[in-house]
Amino acid sequence: MTEIKNDYKYQAGFGNHFSSEALPDALPKGQNTPQLCPYGLYAEQLSGTAFTVDRKNNERSWIYRIRPSVCHTPFEPYHKKTHLVGNYTDESNVDITPNQLRWSPFDIPTEPTDFVHGLHSIAGAGDVGVKHGMAVLVYAANQSMDDTAFYNSDGDFLIVPQQGRLDITTEFGKILVHPNEICVIQRGIRYSVALPDGPSRGYICEVFNGTWSLPDLGPIGANGLANGRDFQTPVAAFAHEDKRPFRIVNKYGGRLFTAKQEHTPFDVVAWHGNYAPFKYNLALFNTINSVSYDHIDPSIFTVLTCKSEKPGTAIADFVIFPPRWSVQENTFRPPYFHRNCMSEFMGLIHGTYEAKQGGFASVEELKPMYIAKGTQAFMFESSMQLQPTHWAIAESGKVQHDYFQAWQGLKSNFDPNWKPASK
Repeated sequence: MTEIKNDYKYQAGFGNHFSSEALPDALPKGQNTPQLCPYGLYAEQLSGTAFTVDRKNNERSWIYRIRPSVCHTPFEPYHKKTHLVGNYTDESNVDITPNQLRWSPFDIPTEPTDFVHGLHSIAGAGDVGVKHGMAVLVYAANQSMDDTAFYNSDGDFLIVPQQGRLDITTEFGKILVHPNEICVIQRGIRYSVALPDGPSRGYICEVFNGTWSLPDLGPIGANGLANGRDFQTPVAAFAHEDKRPFRIVNKYGGRLFTAKQEHTPFDVVAWHGNYAPFKYNLALFNTINSVSYDHIDPSIFTVLTCKSEKPGTAIADFVIFPPRWSVQENTFRPPYFHRNCMSEFMGLIHGTYEAKQGGFASVEELKPMYIAKGTQAFMFESSMQLQPTHWAIAESGKVQHDYFQAWQGLKSNFDPNWKPASK
């Protein structure tokens, strides 16, 4: 385990227009692009949306850096084999199946593998080329990204560590992400991932269009679920290192490309805007639940959503099932049987998933119970029809082919002579 200095500082809030300076007065006063920027810096805008998107949804940041990000050699295709998919409409990339699927935990690699080279596409829908769709990936790595930075031109990553912290250096500052925390890094932002605890693995939900936002609360009111004040965005931090070769890796069209430059990409001295990476601690989620009878639909556990153009329907939702009280009366309390028009990918960060701990519970004393203690399960849900990749089905060696057996022991309890209990 690597010793981590306590030099991580954050700004609180979700979707805010932030301002941050690593040196005093590094941000220009009153304008974005003065003829001469303070400290001899270059002004560069990073746009997350088109210029003409309505103001409430417009995302961009101005960054003030030692060298412009364009100072690199031409990108060239990365020739090593990868397991990434960009077009899920191409049947050569996917193994289409209507079956429920479950995978055993994915192995930590035995060969030196960093975060980028440990990425594997599991399932998805749509095509990054037309910026429409989403994907589920896993990562497994045992090596930090030394003198290497990565950025994704295909979409926004929502990263869910399951084992090991991620020490992430971004153009906007540094983020330390623990298991049971999530991190969102948007399209185009360059970053490098170090592994202070050694081998690490986790899950990623990538959205090709739209951005992650807080779900609307409706009649819940103004407070609850994931509160905006608990999200953390890094403050500016920079390195000034000349003549240090860096490799830039770009995911573009589901493929990797590499370029070289002779300086660090993490040379942003100041920035302002609303397009920046952030993290969130899932333990801070304010859980809503039924206090009378029956279940409230699991949408009440939504942390973040990426909305589609159809109201009430998501390209992707990130949902968790945290420790909470269960107090419903006369109710089958485990998750109910459900056939869903949405696609669901579930994962476990720690603990044991509450729905099937060795079977299905139907006869228990209905007293108040604190459930899922020591557990954190999550779900990526999408309105799109997710197609598993060929690697996930045929090459990973992790598909549990007997998963369907979990339900085969359910017997008929039908009694045609049943009568209501007399009052």
